[in-house]
Amino acid sequence: MFNDIGALELVTIVVLAILIFGPEKLPKVIQDVSGVIRKIRAFSDSAKQDIRSELGPEFKDFEFEDLNPKTFIRKQLTENEDLKEIRSSFDLRKELNDVTDAVNSKEADPVPGDAPAAPAAGAAPAPGGPDLVKRAAPPAPEQRAPFDADAT
Repeated sequence: MFNDIGALELVTIVVLAILIFGPEKLPKVIQDVSGVIRKIRAFSDSAKQDIRSELGPEFKDFEFEDLNPKTFIRKQLTENEDLKEIRSSFDLRKELNDVTDAVNSKEADPVPGDAPAAPAAGAAPAPGGPDLVKRAAPPAPEQRAPFDADAT
């Protein structure tokens, strides 16, 4: 509950409590606070038990901590057998190497000092590989829409 409180913060809280309540009232205040915390925990536990009993026997393993989105996602990713199978069959390094090899074999090595040549607009892709430039051929003159000066 208080995992992120350091020693300095704890000492500061104790000193403030002594200054505010005084040494003679501090034990009574600590007892009252611990009693309230016990009552809250008991109320929370009884509410959890009531919810579990209302949900029925199919939810006997239900944990309220699973409602935390981080915990839920972590549990689903680690316990799902289909995802384990996909993760074990997928080798990211191999896939990246395949893509890198495909890209490097597609491009010609440029000569040092020369600017890279831009492919022609209507150039066809090299045989045996996909068109990595993804430029569409310009439409034929009869397919172009007529220019309308009033529309602009």
